[in-house]
Amino acid sequence: MDDCHSFLLNFRKMKIKINKKTVLKFSGILLGILLLSVLILFSVVIGRAFTFKINTELEQWENTTSIFPDLSPEQRKNLLQNFKVAIQIPTVSFSESNQNTSALQEFDLLLRRVFPNVFSSSLVKHELVGNYSHLFTVPGREPDLEPYMLLAHIDVVPADEADGWDVPPFSAQELNGFIYGRGTIDNKQCVMGILQALEYLLEQGYTPRRSFYIGLGHDEEISGPKGAVNIVKLLKSRGVKLLYVLDEGLTIMDGMVDGLNGPAALIGVSEKGQATVKLSVSSAPGHSSMPPRESSIGILASAVRSLEKNRMPNLFGQGPERATFEYLAHKFGWPHKMIMSNLWLFSSLLSGILEGQPDTNAFVRTTTAVTMFNSGVKINVMPAYAEAFVNFRIHTAQKVQEVLKLIESTISDERVKVELVSGFDPLPISSYDDDTFGYQIINKTVQDIFPQVAVTPGICVGNTDSRHYTELSPDIYRFAPSWYKPGDSARFHGVNERISIQNYEEIVLFYFQLMQNSDVRNLSPPRT
Repeated sequence: MDDCHSFLLNFRKMKIKINKKTVLKFSGILLGILLLSVLILFSVVIGRAFTFKINTELEQWENTTSIFPDLSPEQRKNLLQNFKVAIQIPTVSFSESNQNTSALQEFDLLLRRVFPNVFSSSLVKHELVGNYSHLFTVPGREPDLEPYMLLAHIDVVPADEADGWDVPPFSAQELNGFIYGRGTIDNKQCVMGILQALEYLLEQGYTPRRSFYIGLGHDEEISGPKGAVNIVKLLKSRGVKLLYVLDEGLTIMDGMVDGLNGPAALIGVSEKGQATVKLSVSSAPGHSSMPPRESSIGILASAVRSLEKNRMPNLFGQGPERATFEYLAHKFGWPHKMIMSNLWLFSSLLSGILEGQPDTNAFVRTTTAVTMFNSGVKINVMPAYAEAFVNFRIHTAQKVQEVLKLIESTISDERVKVELVSGFDPLPISSYDDDTFGYQIINKTVQDIFPQVAVTPGICVGNTDSRHYTELSPDIYRFAPSWYKPGDSARFHGVNERISIQNYEEIVLFYFQLMQNSDVRNLSPPRT
């Protein structure tokens, strides 16, 4: 019996001893597997950083450039003078019911005077739409080819020299190689650039193979109700379908993205939706000497604070914003290149960085902006009513109704009435695949005129006239070849709006080349 007891004790000790060895051995194996996994993961990440490149280059295109994009000294002088006069005409849209119509009429006369070939050519059909907008039809030699359309707008937002302009905002003065004035980057550079390019092509006997349209709206800054909307109605009545549409939108960014080596042209493939929401609280009025525990202002302020504190969800990767960085991955330096080449692993890191700044936060979520707050009639009277207006710019992965539900759940207070004043869903995402005609034509034209510039799809956080054209084409792009450098974004609708003389010349050449590039019948296969 004692022998048995001794055997059992020894067995237990041996068992414990064996278990410890096994655990240590097993732990070593796990550690080895973990280290091997980390090594493999590291190798994949580093390997992708060296080899990853989504952006493709096109093979040799069919040569449709019969007129080389170049400008003589005389042409440079004339186009600059034409552009300056355009800036000096204050085509301001103050509100939906207040536009400077005499300036719009003056602008019409300017176009007819400085672009005589466009307005007198038997090839070009010109129509006034909504009294002040312009529609040009340029028929091609091969009517079976689907047409495209170029858009721009004539009107500008108000500008006051007292706000701090270095020069009068409608003077078009030159300063250090730049032309200053309202409309220089929004959007008369495109209005004049498109027509100037067509004028020069017509001078040299150009007849396009592919038909195209030019639409110049006069009320884009107030949502285009009489300009773009009526142009679309007119084209729809004629059964027009468009291969692609190009409007203003994103630009060439230079020095504005940390870690990016060189400039990048962002082509907007969609634009955010918008909702204006009214929040209101009603309560019994009373004297300020006997205030209630919570006033209508206090209740509404709390609701507004909840919306600002609890932002809409981060939706990075559910729209085209991920592609923006992946297409540029090969242009980043270390360590940015490693992150951009491996967004399957680092997307949370990048999205967290982007949401830290207001200008980049707009790319990853629906933004919340409290723009108006009204209440109170007298200093000693408790207000019976308080209201606030909140503007939401809606991410492409959301809809207006979804945003409204999130607003209500975030506020979670039945005393606060939530009303949709106006709104529309985000625009469909246009294709940017290798075989998409419109995107690749714009891509090629950028490379023709700006060979040092990388091209990538992007999301337009503002809204343009192009949103009215969705029934005419599935492929709508938002890009103007204007250069934006650090500090320039504040000039947009702001003080000291300007464009360099060189950049305006480049814009003319861009449209000059785009019209000829669009004459190809089919795209060449991509070169990876």
